Amino acid sequence: MDKIIDHNYLRKNMIDKSFLLLTFILVFSSCKKKEHLIKVEGVRIEINDTTLDNSDVEAFIKPYKEHVNKTLDSTLAYAPETYSKRDGNLNTAIGNLMADIVLEQANPFFISKTKSAIDMVLLNQGGIRAPIPKGNVTARTAYQVMPFENSIIVVEMNGAHIKELISYLQKSRKAHPISGLKLTVNEDFNIVKALINDMEINEDKVYFVATNDYLYHGGSEMYFFKKAGKAHKLNYKIRNAMIDYFKKVDTIAPKIDDRFLQTN
Repeated sequence: MDKIIDHNYLRKNMIDKSFLLLTFILVFSSCKKKEHLIKVEGVRIEINDTTLDNSDVEAFIKPYKEHVNKTLDSTLAYAPETYSKRDGNLNTAIGNLMADIVLEQANPFFISKTKSAIDMVLLNQGGIRAPIPKGNVTARTAYQVMPFENSIIVVEMNGAHIKELISYLQKSRKAHPISGLKLTVNEDFNIVKALINDMEINEDKVYFVATNDYLYHGGSEMYFFKKAGKAHKLNYKIRNAMIDYFKKVDTIAPKIDDRFLQTN
């Protein structure tokens, strides 16, 4: 006698088994230990002269490298001498040039933004990282002299803050680049004369002093900038100001002058 198959029974049995299997999977999954990221470790891989070249990579970057080098090495101006930050005691030709560049290049931006002109500039001697060698001046020259991403910022400073700035220069006795400010000190570094735009400093006047964002935030211990108050960011890098200046002149001719002078 043939076995009679109860299709309803089979269907129910299959559903029951499927339900049990699904329940097992869910329970098993919920019992598994969850993994969490505990620590990320970095490894420094040094790339130097001993690193083997990859011909495919070299071939890929070659046109870009050639374009960058061509841009960096294109002649923008000419330097008749080599200019170094070690050339003077209280002011140097290269420092005077950099401060004058900031004043000249940033002023149009600042005037268009505020309707006021920059009165003076103060940078730091340590920010000059290389001399300008005699010969062709290029964009690479600017990158070597100013490799940092420092941008120009103009700070509103009253007479009291200007006095702090001058006191800083008296105590540091270094050739920090300045422009628009003229200082004369005696053999003890006491102030004989202090002028801004060839005029006596007015205690009640607000002066617009250009510097860079590093110094504004207290770099080189120039804390007087941050205390002064309102500041205007120009989003104009000092290095870019240098390149723009080099493009518009034929020959640079910076000089050591009397902007910071010591008398006997």
